[in-house]
Amino acid sequence: MDFSALQALAASNDWMAIFPEVLLGCLALALLVLEIVLPKSLHSSLPGVALFGVLAILPSQLLSFSVGFIEGDSFNGLLHHSYEGQVMRVFFLLAAVLTCLLGTVSLPRQRVPRTEFYHIVLVVTAAMMLLAQSNHFVMLFVALETVTIGFYILVSYFRGSPASLEAGLKYLVMGALSSAVLLFGIVLLYGVSGNPMLAEHTATGMNFDSLSGFLAAHPHDFLASVGIVLVLSGVAFKIGAFPFQIWVPDVYQGAPTPVTAFLAVGSKAAGFIVLLVLARTFSAYAWLTVPVLTLMAGATLLFGNLAALTQHNVKRLIGLSGVSHAGFLLLGVVAAATVPLGYGAVYFYLFAYLLASYAVFGVMAHVAGPDDADQELAHYAGLYKERPFLALVLAIGLGSLAGIPPLAGFMGKLFIFIATFRAGHYGLLGIAVVSVVISIYYYFSWIRAAFFESWTPPADEASARPAPTPVGLTAGVILGVLAACTVILGCYQGPLGIWLSGR
Repeated sequence: MDFSALQALAASNDWMAIFPEVLLGCLALALLVLEIVLPKSLHSSLPGVALFGVLAILPSQLLSFSVGFIEGDSFNGLLHHSYEGQVMRVFFLLAAVLTCLLGTVSLPRQRVPRTEFYHIVLVVTAAMMLLAQSNHFVMLFVALETVTIGFYILVSYFRGSPASLEAGLKYLVMGALSSAVLLFGIVLLYGVSGNPMLAEHTATGMNFDSLSGFLAAHPHDFLASVGIVLVLSGVAFKIGAFPFQIWVPDVYQGAPTPVTAFLAVGSKAAGFIVLLVLARTFSAYAWLTVPVLTLMAGATLLFGNLAALTQHNVKRLIGLSGVSHAGFLLLGVVAAATVPLGYGAVYFYLFAYLLASYAVFGVMAHVAGPDDADQELAHYAGLYKERPFLALVLAIGLGSLAGIPPLAGFMGKLFIFIATFRAGHYGLLGIAVVSVVISIYYYFSWIRAAFFESWTPPADEASARPAPTPVGLTAGVILGVLAACTVILGCYQGPLGIWLSGR
């Protein structure tokens, strides 16, 4: 055995390059150990350990921007450490913190294990961070399946709720189908470009950099084209893009509210980062990928907004509106093929989407009752009179999602529109503008219910409306910060723009 070759491979294993992910893994294991060794009277403190543990990891990641960052590969090309990857690490850590916070509001209403919830959230977060840095199909598939399997468990976590179990089953079936499609596409690309019997092509199909070079040398290969379409289809399942969005409203409704938030923001962001990397890898096949993604973006925008018009369950509404937001993000991906601004527009949109979405989900977690899937628009009637703080946060979050100035969501859509215009996709731009107009109707229907309608209990069902959960000090501060950041980022984008540009 040639140990020198193994030593050479091991030499590129820079464990410090994935230090935040290692810390998250250790924290996840520590939660399980603490649950075993601590008395039951102290188990209630474990959610706080998870929350503050992630908050402690966040500064170490932010520090990498101030001490200087060197781009490069590690682990024999499995990972590529880019500035964008570092930004998304912060994004996923923020999403984990906010998900853990929502968990402290929603989980006490259910008789379910709590420590395991935070354990899975931390593992999924670490996998998302690795996914954003993947540079090899093996790394991509392993990280993506770790995320997906974690969500299989989280979606059905309220095991006493038939809606949650049904949502978990549907997500399992659709997730398994998408994984099969993705894997089949990867196999085709490897078969075309990475035949191990050909020395000059060895493993080409698995490494993104090598695959990009091979595709540039063979820009019209039929099997490669089929493989690319299948890979894009597999990723489209994960982000809920048309025509692979059928699972979204049912899963979003049945999943616990913190999981719905994590799925809507974290999983969607991870999927789009992968899509940006793959679009760059498949740049030689822009003649194929751009038309496919263009059709997908237009159809996703129209379906998401039109389907949301008739929804009265707010979790289904937010799910279908999430489909439309996937359409807006797809505009940025399509524009990025020819306009560099498209990349920055996607990253900015994701941060604006994170702030607004978690503000809305934070309000939903407090308004919801024990039946987490039963969240109707009517339950928000009179919210401003009874809970003015929650109503104000809800209005800011929904206004940002709708793209109302001067909120961050407006600037996010504006950057996407500018990139789309510069790329010359005027038809898509027209569809996007129409979609914004349509979305205002259902977002403002929610706001109207909260501010201008009064709750009148049905005569035969006086307890139909759940009793809202009191807003704790920590949750109130976080919701206030999310709302304030949404307003500030809409008025002033300078620091974030410099941060995303890597300068």
